[in-house]
Amino acid sequence: MRLTVFGASGRTGRPLVEQALDRGHEVVAFVRSAPKFGVEADALTVVEGDAYTGEGVEEAVIGADAVVSVLGQTGDGPDDLLTVAGDHIVEAMTDAGVTRFVTLVGAGVREEGESVTLSGRVMGTLLKVLARSVLEDAEEHVRRVRSTDLDYTVVRAPGWSTAREPATTGPATSTWGSSPSRGQTWLGSCSTASRTSATSARCRR
Repeated sequence: MRLTVFGASGRTGRPLVEQALDRGHEVVAFVRSAPKFGVEADALTVVEGDAYTGEGVEEAVIGADAVVSVLGQTGDGPDDLLTVAGDHIVEAMTDAGVTRFVTLVGAGVREEGESVTLSGRVMGTLLKVLARSVLEDAEEHVRRVRSTDLDYTVVRAPGWSTAREPATTGPATSTWGSSPSRGQTWLGSCSTASRTSATSARCRR
């Protein structure tokens, strides 16, 4: 399988790329700075660009069997990163005839009619107070993905046990399962390794 990963240099993207390579897949890693990426393999192609402006996105998507976005907000980044970058990715996929899309967001993104635990409601309230723009960006991104004809999966990650540890540490165990609506997946509290494994697993039907 040929897999394109957006956000490949991040704490989830890098181990995702390495895991996919270990499993024998071809990988296209989309990064802002190729020299800083530091991963090399015969089956790896590194594409340098900017998903927010759309630069290089089409090149990265062409020929892919599946596309994964593990882009994440940064303190100095745009408030609408996921929405705008997601639009560029979806447009490039449509033009290239690629249909399989997996995108990672936070657990604050809810489904209509979803039953939420007390701790989940508390977390949702805190997100709205402390990170409203991040939450709204993720919600709009998911809304737009849902409106497409893509074969999509949204992976929602509420937290992970290795938040202060290197991204490659932590056991690959998690609690997750399919949710009622098309394509969307819940990923429970987990390590970075688990988040990587679950995201990778959703690339195939």
